[in-house]
Amino acid sequence: MDGSTLDPDFEAHLPAALAARVDAVVVGGGPTGFRVARELSRRGRSVALLNAESWAPYNRVKLTPLLAGEVQFGQVAQPRDPVGDGLAHHYAGQRAVAVDLDARLVETASGRLFPFRDLVICTGSRAFLPSIPGIGARNVFTFRDADDAAALKARSLTARQVAVIGGGLLGLEAARAMAAQGARVCVIEHEMRLMPRQLDAEAAALLSARLYALGVTCLTGVRVEEVLAPAGAVTGLRLSTGETLPADTLVVCAGVRAETTLAQSMGLAVHRGILVDAAMRTSHPHVYAAGECAEFDDRVEGLVGPCLDQAETAAKTLCGEPAAFARAAPATRLKVVGVEVFSIGEVEALEERPGVRAFAWRDASQGLYRRVFVERGRLAGAIAIGPWAELNRVQQAVTARSPAPPLFAPRFRREGTLWPAAAPASAADWPEAATVCNCTGVTRGRLGEAMANGAASLDALRFETGACTVCGTCQPLLEEILAGGAASATAQRWWRILSAVSIAAALLALVTALAPRVPIPDAFEARGGLETLWFDNIVKQWTGYGLLAVTAALMLLGLRKRLRVARRLGGYDAWRLVHLGLGVAAALGLFLHTGFRFGLNLSSALMTVYVAALLLGGIAGLATGADHKLRDAGVGSAAAPPRKIPVWLHILALWPLPLLLGAHVLGVYAY
Repeated sequence: MDGSTLDPDFEAHLPAALAARVDAVVVGGGPTGFRVARELSRRGRSVALLNAESWAPYNRVKLTPLLAGEVQFGQVAQPRDPVGDGLAHHYAGQRAVAVDLDARLVETASGRLFPFRDLVICTGSRAFLPSIPGIGARNVFTFRDADDAAALKARSLTARQVAVIGGGLLGLEAARAMAAQGARVCVIEHEMRLMPRQLDAEAAALLSARLYALGVTCLTGVRVEEVLAPAGAVTGLRLSTGETLPADTLVVCAGVRAETTLAQSMGLAVHRGILVDAAMRTSHPHVYAAGECAEFDDRVEGLVGPCLDQAETAAKTLCGEPAAFARAAPATRLKVVGVEVFSIGEVEALEERPGVRAFAWRDASQGLYRRVFVERGRLAGAIAIGPWAELNRVQQAVTARSPAPPLFAPRFRREGTLWPAAAPASAADWPEAATVCNCTGVTRGRLGEAMANGAASLDALRFETGACTVCGTCQPLLEEILAGGAASATAQRWWRILSAVSIAAALLALVTALAPRVPIPDAFEARGGLETLWFDNIVKQWTGYGLLAVTAALMLLGLRKRLRVARRLGGYDAWRLVHLGLGVAAALGLFLHTGFRFGLNLSSALMTVYVAALLLGGIAGLATGADHKLRDAGVGSAAAPPRKIPVWLHILALWPLPLLLGAHVLGVYAY
């Protein structure tokens, strides 16, 4: 449904002081709301984005270093308004409080009214406060948005003993930030390990050890029974073990709940979140929902990547484009308290699922740990603590449920690698489905589309796709992709000349192989010019010397890479043309020396090798010159260029040449 038309009497009852009418109103100023607004604007739709927060648009992931005092708010704020300069308008400090679906009006807390054709709800989630006695005491904080970070920042100046409820990602980051301010910090997690959804027991133990080194203690398998606040302010916690933990500050990071208050007041279907279908449509035909407030297929998403996918799906559906949200394997790849942590797949469920095999590798001296899960011969999940060169490939394989590499188990247990060592692939050569930015879920294909549409700088790619706008760790990958070329293949320099010379060399080789052989004359006294060329011993010596010189020049051409003097005589493109020119000269020399005759025994073998090398060299040159045309036609890729196979066949054909040529020369002079 595109929402492009309204009932004829829609505008008849609108107040005169109403805001400008737009195609869509987006409620919610988080990453999901901004993505919806930008995608609608790109498609020519006018949008009003209502943001309840009064802060300038900011990067939520960088709230932790802000709290730790590592950055200032100016470094957390987005450099430009994420909705862009198109048809979308950002209204900060406008919290939607009511929606009239009949009149299609949104009312904000300030009394402003915004009419809409379609409405997209991206209200996100709110911090969950568990029902613990005393939880409402003073100096109890949540850590969810910029207001929370500002309040905690002020409190960190006097906090000395801080307790954090929740051993998930947000709780651990809050603990690190408060410890960086000099407080003694203790994390309480009711599960038996930290980050239970992402890590197994051994990985969680390694993470706990790293936290301890930073001055953060962790209590797992423990619940908070009561917040002690005899004078109204927190003084400690009573734990399920019966112990009392002193604390003057409590940070609650016990999860989130979908923010559905507005949706419920509208009468939309709501369960744990706002119920939506795969196209992000709610129970009302002109209302959509996306992000942490939406529930699809009995699940509410909590990671940025899937939420942004939902945002794009909602925008496409609203504009009448076919779209359906497809959930991928949940992936977490980031630094937790300075430690690289990677997790993909339903790790918690995989540990309990029958038929799943797990393989682990560890290096205690370096604090490294890796574990992979295989289900029915396919990679189903993985965990890593510390760096792992194969992470991108592992993530792609698990997402695609690819078969496990053959005989990988011994190698993985021994070296911690799934695949044999290979040269690292440039991000520019990754497949289109490969995820480049794990925070926002942006793929290589999405970046390629943006580049094809004119995004030629890092800032342009960030703005168009949202990549590298969260933690920034994928910036080197984006720079590598930009350096590696645009989405479509770039033409080789002088490619037309290169192709023409290659075709000439290949044709000469084919003529030599297929043309009729020149017969030996019966009467040598009657020889003409050509007979003299091909059968006079003196002339044949000179044509042989010429062919030998050209062949030697071709063999010595490889030294160009190793001789500094040669490097100053021209670039690679020019030398490549020289190479092909010598190949054409060799084909002509072969014609002058043999008259298309292959001879017998050694001569026949030498001639066959010459012709094969020339033919394959011409094909390799043509594949190189026409590389961009072939790749645009779907033949080959940047990772597997069309020239790869013919070049290797050309090299293989050349290997016997020196030995056969030497034997031929010695045979001629010996006999």
